[in-house]
Amino acid sequence: MPSLNWKHHALIQALMTRGPLKEKDFHAIFSGLTSKSPGAHQGLFNEYLLNINKELSSCQFELRACRDQYVGQVCYGVVNNVADEQSKLGTKYTVQQIAFFKGILEAIAQDVMAQGSISNIDALNIRLENQGSQLVDGPLPAAFRNFTMSQKEKTLDEFVQDQWLCRTPDGKIGLGVRSCLDLRGWFRNLDVPFCEVCNEAVVKGELCQNEGCAVRIHHYCLKNKFSRRSGEILCPRCGLKWPNQVPKAEILDEEEVPNATIQSQPAQGPKRKRTKTNETHAKDAVGCGSSQSSVPNSDFRRITRRSSRPASQ
Repeated sequence: MPSLNWKHHALIQALMTRGPLKEKDFHAIFSGLTSKSPGAHQGLFNEYLLNINKELSSCQFELRACRDQYVGQVCYGVVNNVADEQSKLGTKYTVQQIAFFKGILEAIAQDVMAQGSISNIDALNIRLENQGSQLVDGPLPAAFRNFTMSQKEKTLDEFVQDQWLCRTPDGKIGLGVRSCLDLRGWFRNLDVPFCEVCNEAVVKGELCQNEGCAVRIHHYCLKNKFSRRSGEILCPRCGLKWPNQVPKAEILDEEEVPNATIQSQPAQGPKRKRTKTNETHAKDAVGCGSSQSSVPNSDFRRITRRSSRPASQ
């Protein structure tokens, strides 16, 4: 196992104390420690991250990179790969707050149009009873029914501050970068369609206009991959013309793509329907930051765009 020096420890400490960091901030810390720019010394940067992950793997942690699905910004963070009873004890949230988060998470993930967000009013109107019955044994405590609007507003602010949720540019509630980092396993084990370009879950993106095709592509993946092509953009699976042409001025820099070498669990195989498995509750995700945490999937049913339309149409 590689021996880490104080510079490795400083990088880990920065992510553990500050939470997920934007790429430019993490690169700035690396440059300050090593006097080397990650852009000009990519090999050295990758070596640092690989050695850190080899060390972290012994205690079931992992340093990951992901993209903020709303602005396309790369972020780095340290996540826990195990959701055990000991790690759950570290949560600062109440059971009611965790149930509230679970309801928001489900509402965003189940959006068949991949808008990636819900309005602030919709978030505040989420009822905790259904989530609460899955988080506690026995009769539902009155605290679930009496979780007030002011308590929800305060909890929303806490989740945004802790980067579990975010406020999108249009003022809605979306998933925070910490959820994107920690809930990868949850997305993979449920029917959240994955991007045909990067093979990561598409919470916010564009959809193929063919109702029989489940293809979704992130906005930044469209910009990065398809804007270099001349002529029409076709769906990579069904061949239907993609409706939105991407201007070349919006091409993302290839260097902004998270480096796959730091991921201990790289994207797997073709993007097809995932098999559902029995997962732990969303409280595991919020409580300990486990990448394998999830929401119970017994009531998480795939909804197609066709079935979401009114029956009269």
